[in-house]
Order: sequence, then structure tokens, then C-alpha cells
Amino acid sequence: MIPFRDNIPSRSFPFITVSLITANVFVFFYELSLGSRSFERFIMHYGVVPTTVLAWPQSHIPFTAVALPFFTSMFLHGGWLHLIGNMWYLWIFGDNVEDRLGHFNYLLFYLLCGLGAGIVHTVLNSQTSVPSVGASGAIAGVLGAYVVSFPFARVLTLVPIFMFLQVIEIPAVLLLIFWFLMQFLYGTAALATTTANAGGVAWWAHVGGFVIGIILVGLFPGKDRARYGYSRY
Repeated sequence: MIPFRDNIPSRSFPFITVSLITANVFVFFYELSLGSRSFERFIMHYGVVPTTVLAWPQSHIPFTAVALPFFTSMFLHGGWLHLIGNMWYLWIFGDNVEDRLGHFNYLLFYLLCGLGAGIVHTVLNSQTSVPSVGASGAIAGVLGAYVVSFPFARVLTLVPIFMFLQVIEIPAVLLLIFWFLMQFLYGTAALATTTANAGGVAWWAHVGGFVIGIILVGLFPGKDRARYGYSRY
């Protein structure tokens, strides 16, 4: 299922959401400018490598070299589809969460969700030496915040029905819970097959980010949800 847009207009310009998208795109174009060897070193240095993280503090790795990738990895992507998919979801759902939390709180919320998602991924993939990159853990937190903040919103979505594609309105709670369940199922299956050098999708970063977003959004002061009206497309 591919969402197109929701039916909740933002009441303020989403400065942070736009800035995050711009930053991710800028960093991705920088990645494209690197040669293959430089790119690999760049990803290894700024991506989250579970075996490296869990080797500290027994190893001689500086703490900053272990902690910094949890933040820098949120702005790295492995390809066009990876980038576009993440930024698309952030654009659709991020503006309303930013509107509810306020700009600064939203930025802090986003970073904390990304950090928590990275930790969950590291713990559940402790033998993996492949670097994890992408904004999807933080964005999953935004989705978790959205589903509890605007459960009755409707999302215009491309849905395969039998042999045909249909564009229909789906309640946000159904769409995002379905998304979460798929991440959980794929993540559970991946636990049985993950090897030390296997790459792929960081399913548990998605699961962890979503759950953390649900928990954290209630702890942040924000605008009264009763103020938010609902309008059609």
C-alpha cells in the first residue's frame, strides 16, 4: 500500500520536517559524489555497526565513535528508493506531528525516536557487522505518534485489490497498524536467518521506533488535539 496524502491540514509551516528532508537529500547527493571505496568507508564510519557498538567499552574505541553514528546514520541512505520511500512517509505524516508538538519538541522527539530505534536494532542484531543507515527508525517514531494523535484521520492510499490497483481512503489507524504488523512479522522472520555479514532491512529499528514514538508523544507537551479539525481532501 502506498499512501498519497492525509486529510488533516497543518496549521503551521512544517519547518523541521522540510529541513529534515532537505538535510537527508543533501547528504545523499554527497554520498553519490563519493567513489565506491570512499562511500564504503563513509558508511562504515557514520553508520551503526552493532558488533562495534557492543564491543565498547572492552575495546579501545572512543565513546564518540560509538555514540555519534546513532545520530549520523539517520541522515544516510543506501539508494534512491530507500531515500524516496523514507522522505515520502516523513512528508505525509511529519507535518501534523510537528504541528502538534511544536517545532523544537518535534525535532527532539524525532532524534530520540531515531536513537531508540538504533539501540533496538543493535540489541536484536548483536552479531551483525553490517552498518545500519537510514531515517526509517526515526520516521517510524513519527508514525507511532501520528497513529495515537490522529487515529481518525483518513489517508488516500493506493491499494492492490485482487488484480487491480485502487485509490481509496483508509483510516490512518488501520493503515499504520497494518504497516507496524508487517514490520514485526518480517523482523521476527529475519531473526532466524540473520548472519554476521547479512544486510537487508532493519525491521526491528522500524518496530522499535514505532513503539517508542507511541510512548514518547504522550510525554511531550503539545497542542490540544481537540483544536484539530478534520477536513476532506
